[in-house]
Amino acid sequence: MSAATHDLSLLAVNLTRRCNLSCAHCYLDARTLRQPDEDELTTRQVQALLDDVAALGHGTMVVLTGGEPLIRRDLETLVRYGSRLNLPIVIGTNGMMLSQRRVDSLKKAGVLGLGISLDSLDPHTHDRYRGRSGAWAKTIAGIEHCRRSGVDFQLHFSITDANAHELPSMAEFAQACGARSLNVFFLVCVGRARSVMSITQQRYETLLAELIQLQSDYPGLIVRPRCAPHYKRIAYQLQPEALINRISGRDGDGCIAGIHYARVNHRGGVTACPYIEHEVGNIHELAFSRLWAEAEDFRQLRSPVLGGKCGACEYRVLCGGCRARPLASGNGLMDEDDLCAYQPRGAPVVQAISSTEISAPSWSPEAQQRLSRVPDFLRKMVKKRAEAYVSGLGEDRVTCQHLSKLAAARFGASGPPKISALRAVGNGKREPV
Repeated sequence: MSAATHDLSLLAVNLTRRCNLSCAHCYLDARTLRQPDEDELTTRQVQALLDDVAALGHGTMVVLTGGEPLIRRDLETLVRYGSRLNLPIVIGTNGMMLSQRRVDSLKKAGVLGLGISLDSLDPHTHDRYRGRSGAWAKTIAGIEHCRRSGVDFQLHFSITDANAHELPSMAEFAQACGARSLNVFFLVCVGRARSVMSITQQRYETLLAELIQLQSDYPGLIVRPRCAPHYKRIAYQLQPEALINRISGRDGDGCIAGIHYARVNHRGGVTACPYIEHEVGNIHELAFSRLWAEAEDFRQLRSPVLGGKCGACEYRVLCGGCRARPLASGNGLMDEDDLCAYQPRGAPVVQAISSTEISAPSWSPEAQQRLSRVPDFLRKMVKKRAEAYVSGLGEDRVTCQHLSKLAAARFGASGPPKISALRAVGNGKREPV
């Protein structure tokens, strides 16, 4: 299957391994604050990577992360450069260095938003996870600075047995503080996370169902699991008649590693996701775009032949399991995901929704115009969800009213992020939505 079929929607770039914390669950095993690795990507090398990604024409969202990316003195330079290439640029951070001045500086550079890690609402628990006293207070202050400056942000909550009971409270806090979304990360035990207790299979099932309920309870907030493609099965089991629940996670809202997502580490190594440590190549030796098109690991992920119970599961098309977990357990890329408790029952495979089943509703001119303003990396998913939603209603025409309802359900009352309003175009003016 050609790489053209697999648009790169999301690219994570580890700008550095340096960090001001030593988190117990860090997948990168980030270390020393002061001394960068000798082979850490330079400003120009990151800019060349952004040029290459922009040339693909996929409108890729780029996540600049670390370690702690705010340690990089050239961060605003990189944000500004990517924005001028019309790449949506977001930053993943622990939030401790988000002073009011720094937030305003990033906003001026054109950052789309920030993902801020928060492991607990209890300061002592968060500080213990993060390995530094006072971390919680500085992160909360950073969140407040984003809110004051009107910079979009989301909260990242890494869940374990020790803090899983806080999930409802964390959703309540996320909505109250003005976060756009709460991303709940289920650990993949790589890096320092190898020594952290994850959750049991049974607790995992319960939490995924709880997340679905929380999304219903907090319609103004996006509540979504990360590294947990099995929620596609649970959503289908709860409401099998809803066509929207038969959209494959591989289309954008499940595991997209190597399909629509990749990572470049601080040395230039390319992997299918941050939790897959095996590098398919290095951008110092071969352009990222070539690796994206040709890497064997990516080919396997795009046409998977799954083993174990994942290969026998009737939900393998909707879900497919996490591909990083079997590797972390010492097995192969296509082996079963051992966090899943579900036992296949030999039933027919639940097929992802096809274009024939959606019955191809037409689009009103106004809805088409609105869809054209959706960022490239989201447009295909939005189109498919809208058509599945309208077909499920028994209607045959997508209107702006349908899109508004879907946007409110997905993004809350504030609607989707206004990406084009943040882009600095070549003449230095702001491009309106």
